[in-house]
Amino acid sequence: MKLPRRPWRPITAAHCCTVKGTPIALNNLTRCRPTRSEFSKKVSEASSFRRLSFSDLSSSSSVRFNTDDFVNSFGAGLFAFTVGELSAITQGFCSDYLLGEGGFGTVHKGYVDDKLRPGLKAQAVAVKILDVEGLQGHREWLAEVIFLGQLRHPHLVKLIGYCCEDEERLLVYEFMPRGSLENHLFKRMSITLSWGTRLKIAIGAAKGLAFLHGAEKPVIYRDFKASNILLDSDFTAKLSDFGLAKMGPEGEETHVTTRVMGTHGYAAPEYVMTGHLTTKSDVYSYGVVLLELLTGRRSMDRSKPKPEQKLVDFAKP
Repeated sequence: MKLPRRPWRPITAAHCCTVKGTPIALNNLTRCRPTRSEFSKKVSEASSFRRLSFSDLSSSSSVRFNTDDFVNSFGAGLFAFTVGELSAITQGFCSDYLLGEGGFGTVHKGYVDDKLRPGLKAQAVAVKILDVEGLQGHREWLAEVIFLGQLRHPHLVKLIGYCCEDEERLLVYEFMPRGSLENHLFKRMSITLSWGTRLKIAIGAAKGLAFLHGAEKPVIYRDFKASNILLDSDFTAKLSDFGLAKMGPEGEETHVTTRVMGTHGYAAPEYVMTGHLTTKSDVYSYGVVLLELLTGRRSMDRSKPKPEQKLVDFAKP
């Protein structure tokens, strides 16, 4: 059954969990991950459910979080899985099912249907296992669940469910059979994309970005790049990886001041120099991807002569 549409309101999780009744503060989210010993202890039971809110992940309010809050916040919109279930659908996270790996962890292909959960559509999925030991591990997991748990758009990758079990943090997405735009542009064995397909991808990615910027409270993607643009079987572009996403400025504010994060070569120079983040920072990154689509060159290529290493400089007349 299709869920009724409702206005999306960003959510805040000032404390990602509680241990022995004490909330663990996120601060600016670089320290939101508890220690291994804290993870192994049972999360305290809340006296009542609450809907998660997300106006600013670094909020200092005294909100507490437990796993039941996700169910209360997202209802049937997201499925909560166990590690055992996700291991089973990926054949024990077998290397034959490995789709990719990086600093975030690994991604495996799996298959789900209503035998696993009533109402779950039979489909291939991508299971991301986050490295919680990494600097962005738990923050990325939390941000993805919060943003993609509420945002729905044809040009955003769909989050199907999540796993929050002891130390483990996993995410389950719709499977994108064509992989990333980066692979199609820069892998030697890939088939060259036609100009029509490149235009379709550019328009689709722009629609996804415009949706984020046009939300009731704008969302700044902060990591727009070719590897985060995934393609379905028809080369429809969908934005993925919301681990660095940030709420935009509110009221009279013109920007958000934040620690500089993102990918070198895509990040807007004014953001890199000042830490001032706006939706225009995403627009700059979009322009870099357009140049990659037009030229077939990477945003940054240190194998080139120095004047040609940065694509933006190379493209200047």
